[in-house]
Amino acid sequence: MTRIIAVANQKGGVGKTTTVLNLGHVLANAGKRVLMIDLDPQASLTMWMGSDPYRVERSSYSLLMYPEMSLSRVLRPQNSFLALIPGSVDLAAAAIRMVQEQYPLNHLRTVLRESRFTFDFVLIDTPPGLNVLTVAALVAADEVIVPVQCNHAAMLGVRAVQDMIRRIQTGMGNPDLNLRGVLPTFFDTESAYGARVLDEIRLLIAGQVFKTVIPYDVQVADAPHLGKTVVDYAPQSSVARAYRDAADEVLAG
Repeated sequence: MTRIIAVANQKGGVGKTTTVLNLGHVLANAGKRVLMIDLDPQASLTMWMGSDPYRVERSSYSLLMYPEMSLSRVLRPQNSFLALIPGSVDLAAAAIRMVQEQYPLNHLRTVLRESRFTFDFVLIDTPPGLNVLTVAALVAADEVIVPVQCNHAAMLGVRAVQDMIRRIQTGMGNPDLNLRGVLPTFFDTESAYGARVLDEIRLLIAGQVFKTVIPYDVQVADAPHLGKTVVDYAPQSSVARAYRDAADEVLAG
């Protein structure tokens, strides 16, 4: 059975795209069939996977805007286990059109569930903020992972996503959507303040925080600029090990 996981947070810069990219590759390396979907108009995931979001002919925008568009026409296999639905800069316009023209927010959900392609995991990268693109991702998803940077604003993003999950459960046709977990990211092991924030998060949402903490490591900052995942660029780094541990938690259910 396919598990559809949206990676979302109201805040930007918390590691959403990095999480989709690295979890996707770790799961694929473990022999799982993985589809990554880029729903962010910035299209960072698409660029990291080697495509130009200004030149993509068919993208997640096509899926959202054209009811007749099939998954097979936008899907780009990367290897035997990993595929990408790229994003494009047109997604910014999609967010406006979906509101103005009242596009159905469950179209992505329908496409994914009716596709003849089978995947073990679908990971959806969402834009910063809880706009209509994020809502479409959450309506389509079974689970939500919320990356949070361990700083003073961490809980604001978590609470916003929790509120949105409740709204989608009760009024948008996806009552089974659940919070898979909050994933602490960019954790500074030398910061006493960061440790306090992490303790507070675990206290306030007990049982819904990953055991794994993704550390901050300046040595792997160059990975995306080289078009590589952290797990490929520096497989023995603390960040790569952490993403492998996070993937193990996801696989455990």
